[in-house]
Amino acid sequence: MDAVLLARIQFAMTVGFHFLFPPLTIGMSWILVWMAAKYKNTESEFWRETLRFWVRLFTLSFAIGVATGITMEFQFGTNWADYSRYVGDIFGAPLAAEGLLSFFLESTFLGVLIFGWNRVKPKTIWFSTLMVAIGSSLSAFWIIVANSWMQTPAGYEIMEGRAVLVDFWAALFNPSTLPRYIHTINAALTTGAFFVLGISAWFLLKKKQVEFAKQSFRMGLIIGTVAVCGQALDGHASAVQVVHTQPEKLAAMEGMFETQKGAGLLVFGWPDQEAEKTHLRMEVPYALSLLTNGDTTSEYKGLKDFPKEEWPPVLATFASFHTMVGLWGIFFAFVLVGVILYRRKTVYDNALYLKAAIVMIPLPFLANEFGWMVAEIGRQPWIVYKMLKTRDAISLTVSAGEILFSIILFGLIYALLFALWMFLLRKEIVKGPKIDEESGKAVVQ
Repeated sequence: MDAVLLARIQFAMTVGFHFLFPPLTIGMSWILVWMAAKYKNTESEFWRETLRFWVRLFTLSFAIGVATGITMEFQFGTNWADYSRYVGDIFGAPLAAEGLLSFFLESTFLGVLIFGWNRVKPKTIWFSTLMVAIGSSLSAFWIIVANSWMQTPAGYEIMEGRAVLVDFWAALFNPSTLPRYIHTINAALTTGAFFVLGISAWFLLKKKQVEFAKQSFRMGLIIGTVAVCGQALDGHASAVQVVHTQPEKLAAMEGMFETQKGAGLLVFGWPDQEAEKTHLRMEVPYALSLLTNGDTTSEYKGLKDFPKEEWPPVLATFASFHTMVGLWGIFFAFVLVGVILYRRKTVYDNALYLKAAIVMIPLPFLANEFGWMVAEIGRQPWIVYKMLKTRDAISLTVSAGEILFSIILFGLIYALLFALWMFLLRKEIVKGPKIDEESGKAVVQ
């Protein structure tokens, strides 16, 4: 057994599972702000109970995300000790800031939303949702800073075999921080919006809590539409950043083995790393050059222009990228149809569209995972781009057997956590908000 491979599998498993939850809670948090504003402005029991319902679902997801995030971070000191030693002076700072400046802000005001309903005014509830949303978004920022530094390191010097921070602002706003952060936030808004849309659609199909479902559905559709359209722009900005800072990743994303002038945008193909060729290649001529550099003559290096030992896994990078883009196309078509139906005032009665909304719930989660795979697999063989290779970052004292045991243990725990999350979500959804459907007032228990 290869300890490096097992450590990578464990990290992929723990991060991949954890990454189900932050995008959901970040996206939902901003929808909660909107709902809380409705409650603050009207002080109606309808909006109070609507907000409380979605806060309960948010809290369940937040709790699982916190539990899995702790496990993920511990790996840096166990399986990746040489990585921590090499870049700890830089990597530790944003992680500490995330805990001190973001997580505590988010969790403190979430406590108000859990326990403060009969103790504080609607304005305080609204302010608490705003602080939760800001805290969760700031948390994402610090994590993106840490990961982006691994993609495009800046503001450091190598001293005595370690990367030492010499320019905080250069490290903080390294070339990939802002494009990736904006793209991540829009992805989170899409995830939260589609989650709210799908659950609201279930209520509409069941003809239960219809007014609650209509109002929630409307908010999800508006935010989802804005986020999905925004992703076309920030996704483009993120791709342009990759063009200029990680050309090997771009070549793998496009299955480009030969250097090209006036490069086309690949629509379909099957990259064969051994044959160094992309089979069944279909592309839009000159589109890649035009989109990323504004002309049709730009030159892009193919993988053959880079040392073969520095190629990322081509098929995995290529497939992840194109699957992510394909899912975005589905999202765009879905919200476009939703807006058309909404303008025609038929969206709440269109059973086919409502069923599609339920089916759509898991797709943004998948898109997030594939986007993360593009970023991480496409950076290989480097754990810190052009500085430290993944195989050189492993802990030497942790055996392959110990890592395998922890993979099995984590797998069982995560399976139980996922089952628990689904069970509790279903229980809360079936219970529904405590609103009397005729009066629109809270149900007295």
